[in-house]
Amino acid sequence: MDKKRVGQIKEQFDLVIHSDENANIEFWYARELMSLLGYERWNNFDKAISRAMDSCESGGIEVSDHFREVAKMVPLGSGSQREIKDYMLTRYACYLIAQNGDPKKEEIAFAQSYFAVQTRKQELIEERIALIERTEARGRLRESEKRLSQNIYERGVDDAGFGRIRSKGDQALFGGHTTQEMKTRLGVKDNRPLADFLPTLTIAAKNLATEMTNYNVEEKDLKGERAITGEHVQNNLSVREMLGQRGIKPEELPPSEDIKKLERRVKSQEKKLAAQAGKLPEVMSNGDEHRTPGSE
Repeated sequence: MDKKRVGQIKEQFDLVIHSDENANIEFWYARELMSLLGYERWNNFDKAISRAMDSCESGGIEVSDHFREVAKMVPLGSGSQREIKDYMLTRYACYLIAQNGDPKKEEIAFAQSYFAVQTRKQELIEERIALIERTEARGRLRESEKRLSQNIYERGVDDAGFGRIRSKGDQALFGGHTTQEMKTRLGVKDNRPLADFLPTLTIAAKNLATEMTNYNVEEKDLKGERAITGEHVQNNLSVREMLGQRGIKPEELPPSEDIKKLERRVKSQEKKLAAQAGKLPEVMSNGDEHRTPGSE
């Protein structure tokens, strides 16, 4: 997600922030948040909120501290008003709702980072979005390599052969540099996977080549180490050529931070989020017209 788009979406989310000065807490109303998260029907969003409340409870956190059902009066065409259900939501509640959404949707992917950081600074939101994109890319590569390992095992290649195939693919992608040479080049320890230190672009490139190999191994029913190696090398060369057309040489890109450290950082942030978000006060100090359903 580019910076301009992040800024545009952030501006929309910032417009619906509410605050209680006495409680020193920011909160959101579900009805205002619904469309920003890509939901068109209240019933569907209400279900997403219920799932988030379940996640909150299963985490041992008091649901009422972060989710509060309230009533909202909306005008009707006749000049009268009708009461509809709404929710007050803390930042943590909004984060859980986003986590229960589809991260492939731009709004959800943004919201997962927007509500995870305790700041409105765009650069920190951008940083977390980039971090999540990289960990997701690494996860996809991990899955495609697992599938390749299974594919070649079923076609008469053992674990050692899989290692050789993957290394030959790296050598093709990195302009003749072997996996070990790239580890040395990027300062990666021998016992750590090279991919854990590659930037998102290179991880995505490796994944594309691996997915192409998986497809053709299955489609053409390739068998044996030699045939599969040839296929994997050609796919990595094709991906390298595509990058080269845009002036990109994978072996010249700088290393990125250890992805294991990033994953630990994300988990640490998530553990602190509930406490940092604060609790909804029993009585609001901002004169808001919302009230508990059924109250007079």
